Amino acid sequence: MERSSQDRRSVVGLWVGHLPGPLAILNRFSITRYLMASIVSLAFDVALFMVLVALLVEPGWASAAGYSAGIVVHWLISSSFVFPGKARDGAALQLQRLGFIGTAILGLGITVSIVSGLTSAGVLPVMAKGAAVAVSFFAVYLTRKYGVFR
Repeated sequence: MERSSQDRRSVVGLWVGHLPGPLAILNRFSITRYLMASIVSLAFDVALFMVLVALLVEPGWASAAGYSAGIVVHWLISSSFVFPGKARDGAALQLQRLGFIGTAILGLGITVSIVSGLTSAGVLPVMAKGAAVAVSFFAVYLTRKYGVFR
């Protein structure tokens, strides 16, 4: 599979775009691409979160560190696979990155608030993290789709 000079998708984006039949739905909608990117990013996020909790780092701080690692992974995937052709150039790219960081801060705030609040109420950290993931996923996706990568 070769990319044209106008195609801004990653090699993974091209590969997923050529999946057969029912699997092609993975590439058809931005929400499914975003979900795949979020799963990969979440793996980084949760792995770091769990390691830090095991090292007795306070769950709120551990969730912030994990979420931050996931943000970096998510930018790399979002800009080349989730919203192909929507990345900007020059100064517009810098504004887009700032918007992405702003939505990441929104998600971070949601995550830390939910994890801290639920764990202080006696909920297990991993359950609190699960609740935070669900809420922040939709909030951040919508702001990125209709704001950052419009």
